[in-house]
Amino acid sequence: MSDAGRPATQEPRLTTRQVRRRRVPRHVVVALPLALAGLISLLVSGNALRPFERITTLEARMASKSDFFRDPEVQRLLLGHGIRVDIHRLGSRGIATQSLKDMDVVFPSGQPAAKLILDRQDRSVRSVRPFVTPLALGTFRAYADTLVKAGVATPQRATDGGPTLYYDLDMRAFMGLLDGRVGDRTTADQDGDGRIEGADTWNGIGFDRSGGRSNSGRVLVRTSSVCESNGAGTYLSLLAFVANRNSTPGTQNVNDPQLARDAVTDLAARIKPLISLQGMWADEQADSYLSDLGESIAPISLLYEHQYLAHQITYHGQHGKQDTDRVLLYPTPYALTEPQLISLTDRGDRLVRLVQEDEELRDRAIELGFRVRFSGEEGTSERLNTYLRDHGIQVPLPNRDQTKSYEPALDVLERIIDYVGTCPPPAQDTP
Repeated sequence: MSDAGRPATQEPRLTTRQVRRRRVPRHVVVALPLALAGLISLLVSGNALRPFERITTLEARMASKSDFFRDPEVQRLLLGHGIRVDIHRLGSRGIATQSLKDMDVVFPSGQPAAKLILDRQDRSVRSVRPFVTPLALGTFRAYADTLVKAGVATPQRATDGGPTLYYDLDMRAFMGLLDGRVGDRTTADQDGDGRIEGADTWNGIGFDRSGGRSNSGRVLVRTSSVCESNGAGTYLSLLAFVANRNSTPGTQNVNDPQLARDAVTDLAARIKPLISLQGMWADEQADSYLSDLGESIAPISLLYEHQYLAHQITYHGQHGKQDTDRVLLYPTPYALTEPQLISLTDRGDRLVRLVQEDEELRDRAIELGFRVRFSGEEGTSERLNTYLRDHGIQVPLPNRDQTKSYEPALDVLERIIDYVGTCPPPAQDTP
């Protein structure tokens, strides 16, 4: 058969299999712009490689001012500089008397403890006193108003015409209520029942004659332990200063050591009944006062001004108003505390330098209620006052009486503390 008669043979056809492309999940598409924006933000801020950077952990012993370093914003700022602080809580006096082995920094709340620590060092140390905070007494409005009627407290004027947050307290007159002596004041002329109350009880000075409540307990200030706490030791120094006729104890009879020691012992015996000792740290004391049960725990508690102001700032941010139930008593004479951050190692030097120089850390201290030092000034109040005004918080006014209570020499203060607190020997760290 010829080729023309044969059936045509078709060329084989190659069939190409179509591969079905997988679609990108919708949630991935939605998330991509957000992830890209986050990456750009990290690159711009310089934090893209932060997880790969080395973080230095510093070992620190701190007293009540550890609340500054426990603040989340402060921790974030320090991490930005590659520093994390591992805090070991201890009272200022405990820090000063115990072993400081393996510590990089310490942060006692006041100068007596700081001096004890500095005297023990065999290296040149770097230190800074970043802020100051006055000692104050936290109470509640009904108790403050009772003290006003008793003639020992004066309310500060609130600029907005509302209820004040602050009162000035005459310490000499107030100590007359703390002495435990039964007064001769009677309430018969007020309520007709012939009751006799000691003038050193709350009802004795009229607490039960307003507000329909009663408290037959003694007028006392609840403090932290004088054996551990700088705040309690400072308050003890204030009582001793006033009891010694506004004169620093230990500055008399300097030419007769035995007479000087006897005078200090006599002074300590006189002020011991004026203080209600509690075995706690100063920040725990503030936590109790600021808790929902604060008024039932104690009518008056010793604390630092910054703890009260930080509470008011937080409270206003949450509720849009001030906490007018809790008020602050400013003693006259007044007492300032100057916490000191002390470096014990080269690693600790980095932290001291940052706290001294970093503007963001200093701004955060103001937001936490501290009076921050600037340019070597004793205490910067105007920056704090501006912040309080901007956030709807009444600004405390300086008392016209600017008498300052000065702490006695260390050996004198130690004798008073040991007498009042019957303090046990300081525990030593195991080697």
